[in-house]
Amino acid sequence: MEQEQAKKLRWYNLALMAFVTVWSFGNVVNNYANQGLTVIVSWILIIGLYFFPYILMVGEMGSTFKTGKAGVSTWIHSTTGPLLAYLAGWTYWVVHVPYLAQKPQQLLIALGWAFYQDGKFIKLFDPMTLQLMSLAGFLFFLWVASRGMTSLKVIGSVAGVSMLIMSFLYVILMLAAPAIRGVVPATTDLSFHTFMPNFDFTYFTTISMLVFAVGGCEKISPYVNDTHNASKEFPRAMIIVAVLVALSALLGSIAMGMMFDANNIPKDLKMNGQYYAFQMLGQYYGLGNFFLILYALTQFATTMSALMFSIDAPLKVLLADADGKYIPNALAKVNKYGAPINGYKLTAVLVGILIVIPALGIGNMNDLYNWLLDLNSIVMPLRYLWVFVAYMALRGAVNKFSVEYQFVKNSKLAVTIGMWCFLFTAFACIMGMFPKGVASYTSQWYFQLSLNVLTPFALMGLGLILPTIAKWTNKKTAN
Repeated sequence: MEQEQAKKLRWYNLALMAFVTVWSFGNVVNNYANQGLTVIVSWILIIGLYFFPYILMVGEMGSTFKTGKAGVSTWIHSTTGPLLAYLAGWTYWVVHVPYLAQKPQQLLIALGWAFYQDGKFIKLFDPMTLQLMSLAGFLFFLWVASRGMTSLKVIGSVAGVSMLIMSFLYVILMLAAPAIRGVVPATTDLSFHTFMPNFDFTYFTTISMLVFAVGGCEKISPYVNDTHNASKEFPRAMIIVAVLVALSALLGSIAMGMMFDANNIPKDLKMNGQYYAFQMLGQYYGLGNFFLILYALTQFATTMSALMFSIDAPLKVLLADADGKYIPNALAKVNKYGAPINGYKLTAVLVGILIVIPALGIGNMNDLYNWLLDLNSIVMPLRYLWVFVAYMALRGAVNKFSVEYQFVKNSKLAVTIGMWCFLFTAFACIMGMFPKGVASYTSQWYFQLSLNVLTPFALMGLGLILPTIAKWTNKKTAN
């Protein structure tokens, strides 16, 4: 018995797993690029009013549905039924399409910085040429994933831990730089308006990036019952994750403000800011481009693994627990390596469209990169909506389930908090559709707005027609 207990995860193991899943250095850079030092107040609000209840809801549902194989889809299936479970699984898969469309861009950017130590590599090509290169890279990794090769994912796991270490190293060394190296902070105006956001229309178009940054903790829910004394240690782990995210976000934003003037932020900070940061850090400490090259190689390995994982895992989540009434049998067909090959082909078509079409109307690579990143912040949080649907359904029928621990005891309050998180996520996604960083009401502004509105509707709409296709093709196959 003691040996069995020794194998259980402790709160600190689970906290580290969850933190690596939720957080990355890019979250600090992207949101600083959007808001400057006003992001500090935004982080405090988003973590206290949204992330903290969100992560504890996940803990409650993970504990309740401990035997489920498909995460959110299992939660929805258990609380509302198979149709909504299918739609939840479809959402979880399809929102990764924009994510997959941007990963090849990030690989090219990382390679450029690793070999040339500047951001000029991708500027050598026009957007269409670069996007075709990205498409070729994506198809190559799709082929690798279809062969069942997992070694690249192992490399990515090591790189993920390295990325975590480097992110904290940046914060520590940058905060210490004025005292140790005599570095003069770039942001000199530290008045009230530098830190306090203007809660206007423009501000609310940026909050989807904050929601995008703190979401995804539901991925660790299967481990809740591998935790020693889960009713006490799992909530403790979730609280530790919230604290770590808060510290990383706040201290990281302060460090960015010391390095980049909050009132004069470079236009390409989202695309190249992480590399600028480590390049300047190396210069501060007399190490040249050492930190830059190390970070670029780490980013390349992490991105490569994330690309492989996101091709394969979300599709398997969709197919693992899906009812045959909603999924065509052909989509679930696997090759000799166990990969759902027709699902991979559908992924290739959707990602290919999203890689090529935007290059026709977005004139430069920086705008194209920023648009695709913003699109991810609109589409990816749509999967979080199902977390809150499942939680409201659970607490609305709490007597039907065996619940080991509860985020809040009062079910009416719990449903209210779930509704708040649902509505806030939906609001953030809608506001995120309005283009940022381009002149308002120009042809490019309208082009980006059209893509931002049409893309999520098209991706979700395809999921609505798939059951009809399944009904027709599955019946034909059976005959």
